[in-house]
Amino acid sequence: MWRSGLRQRVKELLMILPPPSFLPPSPSSTHHLAFTKKPLLGLANASPCSAVTMSTTTTNNLDEIFKQKRVLRSKVRKSLKAMDPSLRSQEDDAIQSLVSEAAWFKSSQRLCAYITCYALREVDTSKLLSQILQNTTKDGSAQNAKKLYVPRVEDKNSHMRMLKISSMDDLIANSMDILEPAPVDQHGNAREDVMLANDPVDLFLLPGLAFDKSGRRLGRGGGYYDTFLRKYQDLAKERNWRQPLLVALSYSLQIIDDGAIPVTLNDVPVDVLVSPAGVIPISQAALNRMQI
Repeated sequence: MWRSGLRQRVKELLMILPPPSFLPPSPSSTHHLAFTKKPLLGLANASPCSAVTMSTTTTNNLDEIFKQKRVLRSKVRKSLKAMDPSLRSQEDDAIQSLVSEAAWFKSSQRLCAYITCYALREVDTSKLLSQILQNTTKDGSAQNAKKLYVPRVEDKNSHMRMLKISSMDDLIANSMDILEPAPVDQHGNAREDVMLANDPVDLFLLPGLAFDKSGRRLGRGGGYYDTFLRKYQDLAKERNWRQPLLVALSYSLQIIDDGAIPVTLNDVPVDVLVSPAGVIPISQAALNRMQI
């Protein structure tokens, strides 16, 4: 039993290594929050020790990371709460305009996107969703319809599905007053689950609390998006599909210093960061897509 526990602890310890940074650190904008970078504990700092000591070090290590995340979430939430409503509206419009005009967005046929929860002060996606769901051109002729999948939380164990909708009327409020799709449509048919779809998703629009220009993303602590993204990336690899482009939408104040967001191996980095200041391609995949 103790050996099994030790293996699990060692596995968790290996999870603290940060993902590679695709861009060199950039000077902080005057609009960015100032956060102090704290060194993360790790194997490199540990001296040879017994199995029991290593297990204790691992626990302390993860505890420190989670503590840093909690502190950072609290700071960003306070800043978002204090954000001027008119500035928020301006930044919402700027971010959605940048995305809607981007070639990589226009060319995407199958997309996963979050439904904005205003109580959580997320970047607005309503205009983008309307654009995705629009199926006709100005002259009324048919065009290739885009498919849109949106999240539905199934339980408190980081289990989330992405289900296809054809209209904003397909959404209902859950127990937390967050809009999400019902599992069946108006005809009683099960909605298409993106994990069971025959074709790959081109693009994910992702929310978050904080981001940096190296691709790190700080979520709200539930692990829903990271868990789902890992599963979908595994599915795409298994089916030999091109990996979807992961695009995060961020207010100016949510972008913080590179390296200030503590991460584990379970934290999925984003490919593109969109803020009112512009579109920042981060990964090689993003650079390739933007050259098309």
